[in-house]
Amino acid sequence: MSRATTAPTAGADQRRFAAAWILFGCAFLVQTAFPFTDGGTPALTVASVMLLTAAVVAHVMSSRGLRAAAVLVVVAGGGGLLAETVGVHTGFPFGSYEYTGTLGLEALGVPVLVPLAWIMMAWPALCAARQLVGARRWATVVVGAWALTAWDVFLDPQMVDQGHWRWAEPEPALPGVEGIPVTNFLGWLLVSFLMMTVLDRLIGPAARGEDRGSTGPAADLVPVAIYLWTYFSSVIAHAVFFGRPPVAVVGAVVMGVVAVPLVISLVREDSRARF
Repeated sequence: MSRATTAPTAGADQRRFAAAWILFGCAFLVQTAFPFTDGGTPALTVASVMLLTAAVVAHVMSSRGLRAAAVLVVVAGGGGLLAETVGVHTGFPFGSYEYTGTLGLEALGVPVLVPLAWIMMAWPALCAARQLVGARRWATVVVGAWALTAWDVFLDPQMVDQGHWRWAEPEPALPGVEGIPVTNFLGWLLVSFLMMTVLDRLIGPAARGEDRGSTGPAADLVPVAIYLWTYFSSVIAHAVFFGRPPVAVVGAVVMGVVAVPLVISLVREDSRARF
């Protein structure tokens, strides 16, 4: 039997990820309420992070298996918890900050929601990098680290404005991102680089010949969609609803370094698959 007759259709390929898509859809609905609550309530924040984290883990389980999902949880979740624990108690590598107790249950002085957020975006950042640079390992790690760090240009101002954590020395800051020290983003780059290095080595890319349908849907479309939704929704939210237009501009540029080429790559790939 020929390869063409055994290849899954696009619909069948994506049905494997039904749980991930449903969880992402629920998170999408939750996040659309953020602009109407002055940046989000604690309940909405918890729901959003938990739903997106579940979507990401479900996708990894469907595309790479249970072992890979466990690796993601340990490396991104455990690594994020370790970095945040060291950070909140010593000031390294992010700078001196403290949580205010508004995000619920804590472990080692860090809200449990925080390592879940590292899981939530670490996998989309890595998948976005792989989509852009392919099998070039060091390029993947560098782009993935940038992709993950760039998200915090949007996240940190929103969370600080909501009072979930505060910085002891918020200056010097990035132009347009007042209240968040530059050390925070340097720390994110360091932690993200280490995290991407380990994840890229332990969780391989999807085999394109086996995990793509006849019309060319990406096997990693769920995490890539999460990354792009986070980008575009964050730009709009900060520009229109959160009262931080400068953050919208800076974030659009910094995260757009990955997000815009990612969109172009997906469009070109879809065009090749169709014709």
